[in-house]
Amino acid sequence: MSYPIYKLSSYRTPAGSTTKLVRRQATPLFFLQVFMIVLKASHLAKRGRYTDAQWIKSSLNTIKALESVGGRFEIENLPSSRNPESSCVFIANHMSVLETFVLPCLIQPYCNVTFVVKESLIDYPFFRHVMRSRNPIVVGRDNPRQDLRTVLQEGQKLLNNNVSVVIFPQTTRSVDFEPNNFNTLGVKLAARAEVPVIPIALKTDAWELGRKIKDFGKIRPDKTVHICFGEPLRVQGSGKAEHKIVVDFIMTRLKDWQ
Repeated sequence: MSYPIYKLSSYRTPAGSTTKLVRRQATPLFFLQVFMIVLKASHLAKRGRYTDAQWIKSSLNTIKALESVGGRFEIENLPSSRNPESSCVFIANHMSVLETFVLPCLIQPYCNVTFVVKESLIDYPFFRHVMRSRNPIVVGRDNPRQDLRTVLQEGQKLLNNNVSVVIFPQTTRSVDFEPNNFNTLGVKLAARAEVPVIPIALKTDAWELGRKIKDFGKIRPDKTVHICFGEPLRVQGSGKAEHKIVVDFIMTRLKDWQ
């Protein structure tokens, strides 16, 4: 990666020369690198020194780590091609933990951003210090009404202070995209704060879901990671039309990537 991804409008991993041995050992080699990335980030975060620039660097290093074991990325329509004029709500499907690591280096250089995350993530060993330093919106997932209030109230405050929000409306990470399980919370937040919505379609099953521990699945370098940003949408009325556009965008891109 000779040029920072976030300065491009699109990115495709250059053809490399990863050996078959490295590809066969992709999972342990990748997780070793990610552990070191998180350990360093956690060390800085605990001391209040984990800056936006450090977050971007950690994110870029995760992409490099996957590429080093034979993984490939195809990223389209990056925010650099539009340079967002205001804060916005990024709405994405949620396939694996990889997007939580990768999206910061694609968005943060152009607009301050944070995530809506589940409560367990901010208590995760090592990673909790990093996540807490990013001022996320924390939801419990056990009380949908309370989660709605939390996201709308805290999300509006952030958006009004020019901090964009990434939200995964699915109830849980899944390789299969089910529109019925994709709630309208992101569109409601954008409507309340009067900011645009930007859909993101993600195919990140190169980092598989683990059977026993979801976050520690097998790394599959044979599966290309696809990320595509959609065009900004202004929410009108109830937002049903915009929600449908987001869902259709994700479904179409996933179908194209099959």
